[in-house]
Amino acid sequence: MLRIGFGFDTHRLEAGRDFWLGGIHIPHIKGATGHSDADALIHAICDAMLGAAGLRDIGYYFPDNEAEFKDIDSKILLRKTYDLIRERSFSIQNIDSTVVLQTPKINLYIPQMIKVLSEILDLSENSLSVKAKTSEKLGFIGQEEGLSAYAVVLLSS
Repeated sequence: MLRIGFGFDTHRLEAGRDFWLGGIHIPHIKGATGHSDADALIHAICDAMLGAAGLRDIGYYFPDNEAEFKDIDSKILLRKTYDLIRERSFSIQNIDSTVVLQTPKINLYIPQMIKVLSEILDLSENSLSVKAKTSEKLGFIGQEEGLSAYAVVLLSS
């Protein structure tokens, strides 16, 4: 059986925060704000995985009002999410994702993101896609106030 899941996440960007995306630290003058490390790409992938498995969303399993998840490394959340879907006998076939942000430019970091994420998910690197887009200076993303990430996951059982 094949199942498709879609995930989305968005975070505000603020000066003085570390910028984590796709499980890696990217040097930038701003970082995403959130209860965890605010890695929007990982959060979107988690939601897509959970949705494909017929489970709830990331906030259900890792609530943003729980102290244990304060400033947590999102790679830990990704691993826990992967464990949840494996407990239900699902395996990941592929992941396609898109990050939308004006700056910083992340193209040079994408291979490292794919390496980190695919290792956590026991997935071949060619089964995971990360694409980067801008919003052509439109809206909150274009004004460099935030970023969004989208992910689609195909699971099989």
